[in-house]
Amino acid sequence: MATKAMEVVKGLDVKRYMGRWYEIACFPSRFQPSDGVNTRATYALRDDGTVNVLNETWSGGKRSFIEGTAYKADPNSDEAKLKVRFWVPPFLPLFPVTGDYWVLYIDQDYQFALIGQPSRNYLWILSRKNHMDDETYNELVQRAKDEGYDVSKLHKTPQSDSPPEEEGPQDTKGVWWIKSLLGK
Repeated sequence: MATKAMEVVKGLDVKRYMGRWYEIACFPSRFQPSDGVNTRATYALRDDGTVNVLNETWSGGKRSFIEGTAYKADPNSDEAKLKVRFWVPPFLPLFPVTGDYWVLYIDQDYQFALIGQPSRNYLWILSRKNHMDDETYNELVQRAKDEGYDVSKLHKTPQSDSPPEEEGPQDTKGVWWIKSLLGK
């Protein structure tokens, strides 16, 4: 059976999209610590129209992070199909890694978002707040399912009642990244 084409948000207001988003759930990936908590992404628009991406998570009490750049895959399209590029390893950036970042759904108030990509191997449910009510969560899960995602792979990300405001102690050695190569 052929998989239907994914529907992507059209006319995304990039300025409204900027700021902090909390990861409510995701498909686990080797790019994130498996024991990560309080995972979040912060987006900031640059003067050149690209977006600075800061992904953070706390693992073993230490802050792990990676910074990158997002940009429109096709500058002439109104679809929210972005590319995101990170340099790895984060402690000695040598190699660019580029991936798709498609906004599949965003509510009219820009409070909840469903992010995926064409292979359907990655999926994120994001929120402006660090917790999400069950009704909204279930609606986003259903949207992902309707787009052909195997939602049984979704993993809820633990979020503290009071998310860390400060950056905190850092994983300066990139231990999480090395562990990710080993599948841990």
